[in-house]
Amino acid sequence: MALLVHNLIKHQASAREYALSSAVKGIVPPDDFLGFGLGLRTDHFQDVLSTKPDIDWFEVVSENFMVDGGKPKHYLHAIRELYPMVMHGVSLSIGSTDPLNMQYLRQLKVLVNELQPQWISDHLCWTGVNQTNSHDLLPLPYNEEALNHVCDRVDQVQNFLGRPILLENLSSYITYKESEMSEWEFFNKVARQSGCNILLDINNIYVSARNHEFKPQDYLEGIDKDKVKQFHLAGHTDYGNYVIDTHDHPVADPVWALYKQALERFGWVSTMIERDDNIPPLAELLAEVDIARNIAYDTLGQLERLKQREIVT
Repeated sequence: MALLVHNLIKHQASAREYALSSAVKGIVPPDDFLGFGLGLRTDHFQDVLSTKPDIDWFEVVSENFMVDGGKPKHYLHAIRELYPMVMHGVSLSIGSTDPLNMQYLRQLKVLVNELQPQWISDHLCWTGVNQTNSHDLLPLPYNEEALNHVCDRVDQVQNFLGRPILLENLSSYITYKESEMSEWEFFNKVARQSGCNILLDINNIYVSARNHEFKPQDYLEGIDKDKVKQFHLAGHTDYGNYVIDTHDHPVADPVWALYKQALERFGWVSTMIERDDNIPPLAELLAEVDIARNIAYDTLGQLERLKQREIVT
């Protein structure tokens, strides 16, 4: 896979030129495809405004901007005028047994009304209990009791916000003996029953598969195609016997390979690169976005050409 990535960068003049040439050949993504994006970080605010990079959209962490005024908010609105945005949260705690935090939801709704994002997402997890925040994204037991609890809370959130949300799969390091089904079975049931959509984090699938010794392909095959609206790609730290989702490295080769398999399974899905620590210059992250774009056009272009041949014959 490393050789594939190297060749894509070396031999294609730019991702945009490659995408354009593919489009000319009839490889055109669907209208609801947002394209290829990047997590917006404060380190890059000025660069984005001064260089106006060739990027399709940005994802912002909701909690960073749920305040009145301030310099970050100024930059946020200036960048929003130039690019589409999606909002991604870490504090919904949809699986907690605590009541939903309505003050948080009211602040979130204000930001939604300001930014008018393409969609809003958070995690299929719980972050605290008894009014105590663990500041971590913790997995749920995958059983019918948890399923009904989560779906009821998703319904409340979606009704309050007036729109469907996306939920993201975690990277996990523990399992519960109370679980009655696989994570992907549970995730599917939540999406079907609540009407929410899925943000599929490809790196998290890889990390959890390594830690819990399941096949990541089983996860991909177990998720409904029509429910996946976004992909996350990120880096991790591999300790040999276990893997931690650290978001402080470039996307690893096995994750790029899994991304290719995800494309083959789900088709055109809006994709973005996450980096939360050891943040490099903007140009380096844009290069990673280009890799994702090129892999997608290459993979889906080949599939489209095969379909066209089948129609002809």
